[in-house]
Amino acid sequence: MKGLLIKDLRLMKNMGNSLAIILLVAVGMSFYSSDMSFIVIYLAIIGTSFTSSTISYDEFDNGNAFLFSLPVSRKDYVLEKYLFAILMCGGGWLLGSVISIVAGAARSGLDPMEGMMTALVLLPVAMCLNVLLVPLRLKFEAEKSRIAQIVIMGGIFAVVIAGTKIAERLGIDLEALGERMPVMSARLGIVVALGICIALLLLSCHISIKIMERKEF
Repeated sequence: MKGLLIKDLRLMKNMGNSLAIILLVAVGMSFYSSDMSFIVIYLAIIGTSFTSSTISYDEFDNGNAFLFSLPVSRKDYVLEKYLFAILMCGGGWLLGSVISIVAGAARSGLDPMEGMMTALVLLPVAMCLNVLLVPLRLKFEAEKSRIAQIVIMGGIFAVVIAGTKIAERLGIDLEALGERMPVMSARLGIVVALGICIALLLLSCHISIKIMERKEF
C-alpha cells in the first residue's frame, strides 16, 4: 500500500502547476467572498476530486490489469485510495481554513477562534465527500460517476435548501440558534459528527472493497 500511496503522491507532484493555480484562485476569492465556508469546501472538494483523477490514471490503457499482476491486493488498493482521499481532502480543508481565517482577520477583524470553530464544523462535511466519491468512481466509468456525483450532490443541496426554507416558515432563526449554542455543545456536536463521518467512511470502504473484488480487468 505504501508504494501505491507514493505513486499517487508523485502524480500530484507532476500536477504542481494546476495545484498552484487552484491555490491562487482560492486566495483571490478570499478577498472578495465574506463566506469562509465556501473557500474551505471548495478546496476540500478539489482535493477529493484528485482521488478520482488517480483512479482514471490507473484505468488508462488497461493499467489495472498490470497493476494487479504486481503484489498488490484489491483490498490494499481500495484502502490506499481512501487514505489518499482523506489526505488530499484534509489538506484542502486545512489550506482553505488557514486562507479563510487569515483573510477574515485581515479584512473584517474575524476572531481566529471563531473562524477555527467554523472550520471544524465543516471538517466532517468535507470528509464525508469521500463516502460517495470513491465507491461511485470505482463502480462506474469516469463520465457516469461524474453524472452520479452531480445528481447526488444536487439532491443534498436541495435537501439543505428545503430544510432552511421549512425552518424559515416555522419561524426558526437558524443563525441565532447557532449563536446561542454553548461552546461545549458545539464541540460535542463536532465530535459526534466526526464519529458519524468515520462510521460512514468505514461502511463506504467496505462497499468499495466488495465492488473491486467483483470487477474484471
